Amino acid sequence: MGDGRWRTAGNALMRVAVVWAVSTLTMLVLAGVLPEFRLQSDDGDSITKTAFTAAWGAGAFGLLSALVWPLLVRALLIVPALVLGLLVFFLNGSLLLVALRLIPDGRGAADPQTAVVVAAAMSAVASATSTALAVRDDNAYRRRLSRLADRRRRRSGHDHGRCGPPGIVFIQLDGVGHDILARAADTGLMPTVARWLTDGGSHRLTPWRTDWSSQTGASQLGILHGSNHDVPAFRWYEKETGDVMVSSRPASALELQRRAVARTRDGGLLTVDGASRGNLFSGGAGQLALVLSMAARRGKGRRSRAGYFAYFSDPANAVRTALSFAAEVCREIGESTRARIRRDTPRIKRGGLYPFIRAFATVVERDVVVAAVIGDMFAGRTAVYADLVAYDEVAHHSGPHSRDAEKLLGRLDRCLALIAKVAEHTPRRYRIVLLSDHGQSPGETFAGAYGLTLKDLVRAGCGLPVSRRAQRTRSGSEARDAVRIALHRRPVEETGAEHRTEPSDPVVLASGNLGLISFPDIEGRASREQLDRSRPALLGTLANHPGIGFLLVRSERHGSVVLSRGGTEIPVRELRDGEGPLAPFGPGAAAAIRRTDTFPHVADVMVNSMHDPATGTVHAFEEQIGSHGGLGGAQSRPFLLWPTDLSSPVADGTELVGAERVHRVLRGWLGECAGRRTSATRTPATVVRYAADGADGAGRSGGAELSGEADGTVPTVG
Repeated sequence: MGDGRWRTAGNALMRVAVVWAVSTLTMLVLAGVLPEFRLQSDDGDSITKTAFTAAWGAGAFGLLSALVWPLLVRALLIVPALVLGLLVFFLNGSLLLVALRLIPDGRGAADPQTAVVVAAAMSAVASATSTALAVRDDNAYRRRLSRLADRRRRRSGHDHGRCGPPGIVFIQLDGVGHDILARAADTGLMPTVARWLTDGGSHRLTPWRTDWSSQTGASQLGILHGSNHDVPAFRWYEKETGDVMVSSRPASALELQRRAVARTRDGGLLTVDGASRGNLFSGGAGQLALVLSMAARRGKGRRSRAGYFAYFSDPANAVRTALSFAAEVCREIGESTRARIRRDTPRIKRGGLYPFIRAFATVVERDVVVAAVIGDMFAGRTAVYADLVAYDEVAHHSGPHSRDAEKLLGRLDRCLALIAKVAEHTPRRYRIVLLSDHGQSPGETFAGAYGLTLKDLVRAGCGLPVSRRAQRTRSGSEARDAVRIALHRRPVEETGAEHRTEPSDPVVLASGNLGLISFPDIEGRASREQLDRSRPALLGTLANHPGIGFLLVRSERHGSVVLSRGGTEIPVRELRDGEGPLAPFGPGAAAAIRRTDTFPHVADVMVNSMHDPATGTVHAFEEQIGSHGGLGGAQSRPFLLWPTDLSSPVADGTELVGAERVHRVLRGWLGECAGRRTSATRTPATVVRYAADGADGAGRSGGAELSGEADGTVPTVG
């Protein structure tokens, strides 16, 4: 054992020496290339003296990076994560300037701009060299992973051993539909998934069907907390408070989590030794990083940004991710420019801050979340649930079938391959389950197809002023003429002015191709009869528009009804899949509408866009050419991919329907891994209170232990 320790120490010293030598050589090369960077005195030095100066500077820079960088990143956690990613270059350059000042006799000097370039290049080269040395020797690589696992296990107090019960890692590929994943595997775009699914493979694939609200807020709340009751869309208006609930808003996410826990009296899927990474909700996990609902809490470890610390505390990780971030920004600018030159259709604007938002989702968040999952596996945690949002973000703007989105699938597959490789070295065995929360349906936006937004159309139907752009469109003018005829008013050309009606402005919200219209001046849920009296042209204007598939509205005489073109009116209780206005929307549409109709906060008028079954297209009421949120096409058909040694999620000939049902399946699998036959156990009340609040008093780790060690020993995704 003593010989092994000496050998390990010797190998470590060898790697340090090699990295130091390569860094020294890099510094010498940069000093020869960059005129503003020098390593010699004004009178000139010998080659030996210059090399000594470079070695001194490289050593000082490496030491400062190892000692100062983690403290610097922790101090900057108050800075927004996106800004922190951009500051990486400048912080690293500052460390280099300090290192140069430590060189004897003042032989090192660089201006600030050059220091940024030199520091970035040296960190990247040092990181690449260190990784190459570790990967070259398979035995050393396995020993390193095993050593890290031992450290993490001792720190957490867990010692399951690989012979103990396995854990489960749930990886959510946000927005990836079943057919998209299957095609990517068949074409070799995702070789890891293809290997799992080949004949005799380790996994099986099945689709599942979302609720009417086919979006992350509803799906993930149902999956993690077992209930998405009263979540009618991604955003909706609550009349009793006057608030607009938005699933991506921290305060709303925390409230939705609280409501779900109160309804189920259960802490969530991850209450037993679980970790939640990059999600909207905690799932009751004790280990949290980048969880949106936590961003609404105060106190140590409760900031959503706290999860970035362990990753960015390693300067090599920081520089590598920063370089990838910059490359992704340039890639998006180039791809959007090519799309404009080719005049691709449909197409939306992708300027402004979007290239940076895309780079954050596809690089920074991906790297941090994958590192968090690896850290959880090293720690031997029982259940990990992580969301990778990269595909969903790109598909919204480039389209779900675009070349941009396909490239993202390939990168996600490399993440999966890395996680699967790490699972071979973790202190306990792991089952890897892939799933998605929804798919995406392509199509031109509603505004792009018809020249006016849903809000314009609603305001026209209410007799309210609309935007000048909408006034110039055929759809807009027809809608306004219908309003004037219904109100017995002369056209605007005759009166010379628009007339505002007395009722208050409607609240019009969009969630993909699902629109929600609420009227604050009407107490409770408005009825069709009330709307016909106060806004006689509205429902007809909406129902007969070619871009709208159907409306859901309450009727005082018939209960809730579905309205569509030509005066079609069908009571909700009589809806049938494949018939009438629901014919294009496939199986399950009627049940999904009936369920949403029972929600306390269903909008006064629910609007679903048209859907063309032949092309799978819909019209988003937002600026998205790949959308989800309502009914129609691939958005309602996500996937579940599970190991074959777990029980099948559905019986033969049946369909997995609803996020709440998926929650029961995942909970059952956790029970199987723990050796239990049933998953009907309830969480103690103390855990329920913990999950509703978001974290315990200390915030547990708050995600600060996401990637194992701060010395760069955890593999990361490039």
